[in-house]
Formats: sequence, structure tokens, C-alpha cells
Amino acid sequence: MQARRLGRGKPLWEKGVVCAPISRDSWAMRIKLDHVAIAVSDLESAIRDYEALGLSPERIENVPTQKADVAFLDVGGAHIELVAPTDPSSSVARSIDKRGEGLHHICLEVEDIALALAALKAKGVTLVNPEPVPGAGGSRVAFIHPKSMRGVLVELVQKV
Repeated sequence: MQARRLGRGKPLWEKGVVCAPISRDSWAMRIKLDHVAIAVSDLESAIRDYEALGLSPERIENVPTQKADVAFLDVGGAHIELVAPTDPSSSVARSIDKRGEGLHHICLEVEDIALALAALKAKGVTLVNPEPVPGAGGSRVAFIHPKSMRGVLVELVQKV
């Protein structure tokens, strides 16, 4: 049984509160952090900024379905993804116009994106993409609307 903490202090089980184990769908048992995406106006300049931290891009590519160029920087297995819009009508360009450069989304890798999306739909989660779309590196991706994730845009990715 997993101990759950609510707020600070001792775990509930140490306070004598009986808790059921946290149940997770089978698809969710295999989730891992893939990347944290940062929206940038100028990809080359942003890469130079992160090179000051000793990070360099593993790969840079264009993602036509997102109307963006992306650079992936490895940070111990997960990545920082720098995302620069290639079209002023893209969601990344609109995000930069509205909020400025900075955190755009987090991405979670799943083994079966279709199963994950079906389970989320069944739970009433609002999806930006009800079906997977092509993503970077030949992956399949879908986004969960921020209103279902406490204001955070969450991307799901299934790598091929």
C-alpha cells in the first residue's frame, strides 16, 4: 500500500487513518516523463542560452503538424524541448503572444496512446486531440486541455 500525504506532516497511515491503495489504470502504470517544453521566439538564440548550462541539442527538427521547429536537449533521460513557431497561426505562436516565452507543456510517454485517450475520454477529461497526430521523431501525440489538468497543457506521446 502506498502512503499518501495530504499537506505537510506525517503520512496519513502514521496518524491512524486507513487509506485504500491508490488505483491506477493499467495504461497509467507505464507513464514516464518524456520532456518539458519551453516556447521560444528564436530557436537558435534559445539553444545558445541552454548551452550556457552545458546542454546541447540531441536533435533539431521541424514538426509540420505543430507548425514548429523543436530542439531536444537531454537532461538525464528526460528532455527539455525548445519549441519555436514557424507560422504565426500556430498554437505556440499564440501562446507566446498571450503569455510570452516560457513553459508551454509537459509531456508524458505512454505505451499505448489510443488506450490512454480512450480511458481519459471515459473519465470525462477534455482533450485537445481526441485522436493521436504525428509528432516529433515519428511519434504519435495528443494533448490534454489545461482545464482538465489544473492549468497545465499535458502532451501524451507514444514513441515508435
